[in-house]
Amino acid sequence: MTSLEAAVLGLVQGVTEFLPISSTAHLRIVPALLGWDDPGAAFTAVLQLGTLAAVIGYFLRELWTMVIAALAAARDPARRDDPSARHLLYLIVGTIPVGVAGILLKHAIEGSFRSLWVVASSMILVALALAYVEKSARHERGYDSIRLRDAIIIGCAQTLALVPGVSRSGITLLAAMALGLRRDAAARFSFLLSVPAVAAAGLFELPKVMKAHLGAAPLFIGLLVAFVSGYASIAWLLRFLRTRTTIPFVVYRVALGILILALLASGRLAA
Repeated sequence: MTSLEAAVLGLVQGVTEFLPISSTAHLRIVPALLGWDDPGAAFTAVLQLGTLAAVIGYFLRELWTMVIAALAAARDPARRDDPSARHLLYLIVGTIPVGVAGILLKHAIEGSFRSLWVVASSMILVALALAYVEKSARHERGYDSIRLRDAIIIGCAQTLALVPGVSRSGITLLAAMALGLRRDAAARFSFLLSVPAVAAAGLFELPKVMKAHLGAAPLFIGLLVAFVSGYASIAWLLRFLRTRTTIPFVVYRVALGILILALLASGRLAA
């Protein structure tokens, strides 16, 4: 892999990781359209470490507050009702389903799930579900209203993101809005929920990527570009969802999914 390819893929990862349009789908589609080799599920997972750094950096104060509150609650049972301590628990509990599913479906994730037929179909199906929830949800609840039940439901929804094209941020945003959360509150929980899952996946796949001899320079460039563009993407989306709906992302997903299906059907793109 060249440094240019790594930079492009890092930009794609950073921009699309937090938008509800599927970073794994774009990391599969963009190389295919440019005639590059599929970077593979392992490289995709490691590239997510760049966007992991972005979300940790953006929410560093909030994450640190959660950790301090959780440690205080562990020492003093009277402080277990602290919202920050509970939110850390919710992130941990919400990550368990995707961790289990990732282990059980490892071979499919690295193989059949990466078919462009699967990617394009997932793009369209989740877009339709997102459009329905966007129109039918209450959008009333704030971030502090999240409870354990919500975290479990959103965490279970996150397992669907193991299929490229679904979008981790998209499916968790969808589930959170379906539970009545406001768009910006749903996005905030979605971003924070990504921290343990992305960290585990990236660190698990890192040895495999290092053995692939991709080179330290391309890997560093990809991670750096993913970090910078990911940080900007988080800030932009949170501002956007305070006053806008997710419909533009729905339209984009459907249009891209239909385009990929058409290219596949015509033989202009290999699955």
